[in-house]
Amino acid sequence: MTRRQFGWAAVAAGFLAFFVAVPPLTIRTTVLPIVLGLIGLFLGVWSLAGGEKRHGWGGIAAAVVGMAGGIAATQSGVGNLERVVVWSALFAAMLRYATPLIFASLGGLFSERSGVINIALEGMLLTGAFFAVLGADLTGTWYLGVLIGMAAAGLLALIHAIFAVSLRADQIVSGTALNFLAFGITTYLYLNRYGAEGTPTDLPEVPDVHLPLIEDIGFVGDIFGQMNLLIWMGLALVVVTWVVVFRTPPGLRLRSAGENPLAAETAGLSVVKTRYVAVVTSGVLAGAGGAYLSIGFVHSFSQNMTVGKGFIALAALIFGRWRPGGALMAALLFGFSTALAQRLPVFSPSAATLFQALPYVLTLVAVAGVVGRSIAPAAIGRPLERT
Repeated sequence: MTRRQFGWAAVAAGFLAFFVAVPPLTIRTTVLPIVLGLIGLFLGVWSLAGGEKRHGWGGIAAAVVGMAGGIAATQSGVGNLERVVVWSALFAAMLRYATPLIFASLGGLFSERSGVINIALEGMLLTGAFFAVLGADLTGTWYLGVLIGMAAAGLLALIHAIFAVSLRADQIVSGTALNFLAFGITTYLYLNRYGAEGTPTDLPEVPDVHLPLIEDIGFVGDIFGQMNLLIWMGLALVVVTWVVVFRTPPGLRLRSAGENPLAAETAGLSVVKTRYVAVVTSGVLAGAGGAYLSIGFVHSFSQNMTVGKGFIALAALIFGRWRPGGALMAALLFGFSTALAQRLPVFSPSAATLFQALPYVLTLVAVAGVVGRSIAPAAIGRPLERT
């Protein structure tokens, strides 16, 4: 067994230290969480001593958190635990909360793999959310609402491409300005059209997909038996993105534009065109995530309803090392933390606001943990400079 495997074993021990104390096991003694936590600490230290700093410290952190969580769970009432830790409900909610992040992070992947930083994912999500509502309201159909939301976010991305690619502006500044622009435009249009009354209650909604055979399979059916169509599309998009980016000639051209644009131009590739297409694609996908959020999830629109989800999606992209599978795992992690945060106020209603910060704290920890280890495309953030 290698030192790296010891690190993973420490993570597993930390998870078990928490798992044994919550439903369905709900062990009421602190002895088992403490023992499992100490085992995890030993394995993490052993991995660290062998030079595996990342896995060692990760195992140590998992052991400490798992042991603390397990001890806290044994001191909590069984009734509260059973209300909070319903695994099927948590996983179903995880998918709902993760879907906007999946769309936005995959959109960011296209842009940043081409060499253009897209910090405007937040604004593109918000734009897609509002214009999807507006489109669904005007046309009376959910699918046209989704398409209109995607088109509006794509237009915002086109503006970013003009500044970042053609005008060679600072990409961080451009993205930040577009976030403010999206907030201002959506707020003005929302108040101008819907005012204090808010969006209509009878907006067309993206339908759920029912799987009759799976719905009857207990735990699995509770999660996958009835899911929104856009959740399925988001999961399928992960596979499609991986195939397009890593297994097709257009994907190779995309990655070459982000790694060595001058060499790509020498080989006959139009880096400018590639980056334009990638950035606009980024906006269209983020717009789909915003459309899901408004007419697929909450079925309404409110001012600044994305509340930082675009930045969490960007963190998921970095944490996932600019790969679709990694971005999916990170989005699911953040989605799970959000689902859990919604249930934690059962233990302390007065700390409800504090619990809502859990996804953002996890974002900071996750990004800090991969700084220096996650290697970005070599030419990211650098305008094309022909010599």
